[in-house]
Amino acid sequence: MNFDFRLRVFHTVAKRLNFTKAADELFVTQPAITKHIRELEAQLKTKVFDRNGTKIKLTRAGELLLARTEQIFEIYRALEFEINALNNENSGMLRIGASTTVAQYVLPSLLAAFHNRFPEIEVSLVIKNTDQIQLALTEKQIDIGIIEGRSRDPKIHYAPFLNDEIVLVTSARSTIAKNGTITLAELARIPIILREPGSGTLEVIAYALKVKGVSLSDLNKQMQLAGSESIKRYIQNAPCAAFLSIHSILDELSHNQCRVIDIEGFSIERAFHFATLHGQPDGLAELFMNFAVHHKK
Repeated sequence: MNFDFRLRVFHTVAKRLNFTKAADELFVTQPAITKHIRELEAQLKTKVFDRNGTKIKLTRAGELLLARTEQIFEIYRALEFEINALNNENSGMLRIGASTTVAQYVLPSLLAAFHNRFPEIEVSLVIKNTDQIQLALTEKQIDIGIIEGRSRDPKIHYAPFLNDEIVLVTSARSTIAKNGTITLAELARIPIILREPGSGTLEVIAYALKVKGVSLSDLNKQMQLAGSESIKRYIQNAPCAAFLSIHSILDELSHNQCRVIDIEGFSIERAFHFATLHGQPDGLAELFMNFAVHHKK
């Protein structure tokens, strides 16, 4: 079991190439990440990362281990899902709560696939922002939440689901940052549309800016709107920009309706998380989580 967890730590670090980001994703400390990597290298009798100051890269052994680790995890996921499906009747009501970005742009195809596989399970979906989903979960109004914010409730267990990136977006017709790149100082002068208070996306943006010494109050906030769709329609009709999930603008990018503005030395990455109450998860909730993780592959 220790080896399995070390492989999980290695895989997370290898995908992020950053010990701090891996620690955040796995909800452990950075020293713990370093300790597990050193123990793994001692066990394998070889280095899996080359370290140069704060930068790391995979060694040839690390590249091989990453490829094999992904194969191992895929086998684990398939085995867990198939055994779970075999041992359960797979019927009843599953109440899902999802924050707006996940509900609009990630869940529709997943829910369709889940229904096709388990037609006897009745699914209901509640769409609210992250704070409201966590409250609904603690009040047992839903069985499982899928959220996008950083806030954490001690009564709730969180498990990573899907990686996301939040990008600065403007209309393809906009004259803002025509060369496609700005600095953080220039960001403060651009009219910005933000998500509403309580939004997980807003919380993640605020945290990422704070790390760089910038607060939301430093931005040229033009308006706050609830939901990515409202924001996308707004920026199509006004000379402004907005931070949005990359999942929410794939269609607009493919039709050349919007464009992404890069910010020098700044990026916002996050993970969507499953949220369940501590203790043994509801059987259908656990089935759905296993299916979702297997399906995204």
